[in-house]
Formats: sequence, structure tokens, C-alpha cells
Amino acid sequence: MSPIVYVDTSVIGGVFDVEFELWTNLFFKAVHKGEFRIGVSSILKDELLNAPTHVSSFLDKFEADCVIDLALDKEAIHLADQYLKSGIVGKGSLADCRHIATATVNKIDILASWNFKHIVNLNKIKHYNGINIQNGYGILEIRTPRELIDYGNRG
Repeated sequence: MSPIVYVDTSVIGGVFDVEFELWTNLFFKAVHKGEFRIGVSSILKDELLNAPTHVSSFLDKFEADCVIDLALDKEAIHLADQYLKSGIVGKGSLADCRHIATATVNKIDILASWNFKHIVNLNKIKHYNGINIQNGYGILEIRTPRELIDYGNRG
């Protein structure tokens, strides 16, 4: 079965951003080819509500079997609070923490993001995963869409 990649809002936005569009579109082409399935949370859907229609409707292009819907539940909220309490990021990054926690508690294979400040940051990834382990969860792979191109065909 194809790996599940949790996508945060920056990945959807990357489709429409000159800096990230090439790699983001290649990633989504791989999804269309069945190389990945995407995990989509209620957090992402809420964040897209106020986006322009071409952005908010982007996920409608995918077959239902490519998309796994994930809810923000009490378990993920608690884990996100643990990230904040540990000081990995400030309270202004609550949504980022909830993305990571939702992917973690749902045992998603990989989280993809273009957020280098709060998510795809080696130091922060180590800390998120340290909190994950302390709370009985596994390690979450956090990567950019660019790193996922040809993911299954290396080596």
C-alpha cells in the first residue's frame, strides 16, 4: 500500500507559489499516480475556508481513495499542548503543533510541509519526536515535498 503523507496548508499553498510550485506539483502528480495517499486534517480544511476558491477547492481534484480524512481529536490536542509546554515553539504556532500531533497520533508515514521555521527544521523535528517518544508515540518523518519525489525508487 502507498505511504500516507500528511499535507499541511503550506503544501497546498505551494501549488500556487512560484518558489515551491515545481516540487509541489511533482509531488501531487505522484499522488495522482498512486505513489502516495494524502492525509488531510480538519485543521487544513478549516485553514482553507477563507482561501481563494482555486486554493480551497484544490483537494477536490483527487479521487476519494487517495485522500484520508483525519480529525483533530482530544489525543492530538493533548500532544500538541505537550509540544507547546516543552517550548519547541511559541503559542502562536499552535496550528503547526496540531498538524504534527494529528499526523503522529494517526501513525501517518510522513508529514510534508514547506514551513521551514516551525516544522521542517532539524532541531525542531528532534524535539517533536522526543516529545512523541516520551508520550508513547513513534517517530514522525517530516520532509518537504521535494524530498518525497521518487521516494520509493531510491537505492
